[in-house]
Amino acid sequence: MVKVKNPEEIQNLIIKGSYEKKRIFSIVAHIDHGKTTASDYLMRRAGLMREEDAGQLQMTDSDEEEQERGITIFTSVVLLAFNDPRKPKDEEPYIFQINDTPGHISFTGEVSRALRGSDGAIILVDALEGIMTQTETNIRLAVGEELSKPVLFINKVDRLIAELKLKPADVFQKIDAITKEINDLIKKIRPEGFDWGVDFAKNSVAIGSAKHGWGFTYEILLEKGLKPQNVFEKYAEGDIQWLRDTLPLDESLLRMVVDHLPDPISAAKYRIPHIWSGDLNSELGQALQKSDPNGPLYGMITKIFLDPKKNYQATLIGRVFSGTFDQTDSIYLIGSRNTNRVKRLGVMEITDILDVPKVPAGNLFAMFGFICPSGETFMNAEDLPKNKEEQKKIPSFETIQYACEPVVSRSIKSKDPHDIDKLTEVVSKWLQADPTAEYRMDKESGEFILSGIDPLQIEILTKRINNQVEIVIGEPIIVYREKITKKSKDYHTKSANTHNRILLFMEPLDEQTEKLIESGRIHDLQDEKERATILRDELGWDAKEARRIVDVYQGSLLVNGTSGLQRFDKVKSYLVASFRDWLGQCILAKEPAAGMKITFTDMTIHEDTRHTGYGQIAGMVWSAMSLAMLDAGPHLYEPIQKIDIKTPEGTEGSVSGIINKRRGRISNVIPEGEYVRVQGQIPAAETIGIADEIRGATQGRAFFGYEFSGFERVPGSLEEKLILEIRKRKGMPEELPSGKSWDRFIYKRT
Repeated sequence: MVKVKNPEEIQNLIIKGSYEKKRIFSIVAHIDHGKTTASDYLMRRAGLMREEDAGQLQMTDSDEEEQERGITIFTSVVLLAFNDPRKPKDEEPYIFQINDTPGHISFTGEVSRALRGSDGAIILVDALEGIMTQTETNIRLAVGEELSKPVLFINKVDRLIAELKLKPADVFQKIDAITKEINDLIKKIRPEGFDWGVDFAKNSVAIGSAKHGWGFTYEILLEKGLKPQNVFEKYAEGDIQWLRDTLPLDESLLRMVVDHLPDPISAAKYRIPHIWSGDLNSELGQALQKSDPNGPLYGMITKIFLDPKKNYQATLIGRVFSGTFDQTDSIYLIGSRNTNRVKRLGVMEITDILDVPKVPAGNLFAMFGFICPSGETFMNAEDLPKNKEEQKKIPSFETIQYACEPVVSRSIKSKDPHDIDKLTEVVSKWLQADPTAEYRMDKESGEFILSGIDPLQIEILTKRINNQVEIVIGEPIIVYREKITKKSKDYHTKSANTHNRILLFMEPLDEQTEKLIESGRIHDLQDEKERATILRDELGWDAKEARRIVDVYQGSLLVNGTSGLQRFDKVKSYLVASFRDWLGQCILAKEPAAGMKITFTDMTIHEDTRHTGYGQIAGMVWSAMSLAMLDAGPHLYEPIQKIDIKTPEGTEGSVSGIINKRRGRISNVIPEGEYVRVQGQIPAAETIGIADEIRGATQGRAFFGYEFSGFERVPGSLEEKLILEIRKRKGMPEELPSGKSWDRFIYKRT
């Protein structure tokens, strides 16, 4: 239980506090760069921990798994009140609403969701390791995707001074190089017309050591009459306590946040047009852009916290963007299209809810009472239009963008066959909390196939699931994609009872449309007019064809190319289900398909519903799509990781050799002082065990990171062997698929 020093003050600041005194931000960094340690000092300043515990307790790593592994897995949210010591006469405190996010690539989804609710970000960089892969990803997510304004904290400067024994000039040069590289990244992706950047001379860069509890900005040095060289002198004297007392880390972080990160009203003006798809001139649009507490209630659920200490009950965390959320409200979930009653409302203090009777716009909130997927948009149920068609047109917030795709799988099944329903419920709950993972059921084996970003994410998820229902877990498996390379001929197939027929062809979906689907701008729940407008105006689609899209799923489209088709509504749901099932387990090796545009140009549907059940429709649809795929140049595509290694000078040859040996490609070898940065790409299948090999080649001195880069076609020399290996593992016939499996469904005119 977190003991909040000043609960009444926090509640009052949430409900009545001045908007210019509110700051909502995330602390983001590469793994082990020191986010959670730095957060300790803000906790100490707010009175949530003792002086001697700051930098040691890592209070926001509250989960046992986090403490055991020494890494942050779940975003922790905490609200803290501070006074600005530069304004002693100003009695109203600032309220900081902080997300301490994970740095490991496995949990980058937590970062994306935290940033959606944030107006700013503290980018934290290890002075020794410098900018790593996840640093770049976080900057892209914060600045490019979510328009969260950045400031920079360069941490672990003590390592440069005490460990590497660098001269002051060399330390300053390294800090300048990091700042320049951060600015180069920000400038590449910042919104057009924005001058965002970080500058030590303007106090938007802080330098220090979270481990030793000191830090400074340029302004603080001037006030204290100090120079950076004084830090070196104190390390030489061994007087770290002087640094902690004279240059307390929390002071530099506080000042950067107050002076450079925006309040909710300032941020709403430019963030809402970017993250909300509705009419900006409407009453709701105007209220959102002003973060108006008196406007219509509108918000977003950004995180689901499943507390292992409370039987994994769900706490929903999010942000109110317009109106005031009252504890008596019932809310309507726009994506799920259902209404739910709130049982408890408040704000999150790491693992506990601090009750607040109402939460106005411009604040984070926490509530208890039900569960829904992360990323849901909600409104007051009383404002819901009565007309069903109007309900479908209610705009939601844009889909949260994730940096990775699920490319690693493990099979899971309940030890007790009677627990299969319970397992379904438990898995569903965890995947609502973390939409970067996916699962499906293998109907033949009765197993669930759980897919995630990498083995660590799957390991954490399966441990959580096993705590609730005992499971048998398979070995990690790489998830491939099945794609086509050319347009197929038309294929005409019939149902098993011969009463229904379909004529269709398939072709590769163009890259731009596929990207729109991946980004969430084109999706299945969208109003067809809105979807058609985007495809027509941005990609030049034919307007009529764009409005005849039947389904959007897994980076693929199903299009109705018929004219005057009768009785289609009778079988539409079966057609869509068949399309999705087929994409989920495609024909080469039952791997997911992607990037396909399937168009049916004719369809005969029997008038008697007894002859048009799912089995009949699915048979003819699966056979037509399978035959078309065989004709469309099908190939297996493998996930590729971008790899980034900082290795001691002289070991870069060994590291490059490891990457090349594992089918990787080196793109850059960049000298960085005593280190060399080796960058490249490598198939995800080849990353298993690579960390141990790199550590062995560098005596454990290399820093290592990777990021999902996309899918590439499996080399021709390996493809057939790999397909047969996957088919064998899945219990399929050990031969490449051929049309003979579906010949009996081909319709031949007589």
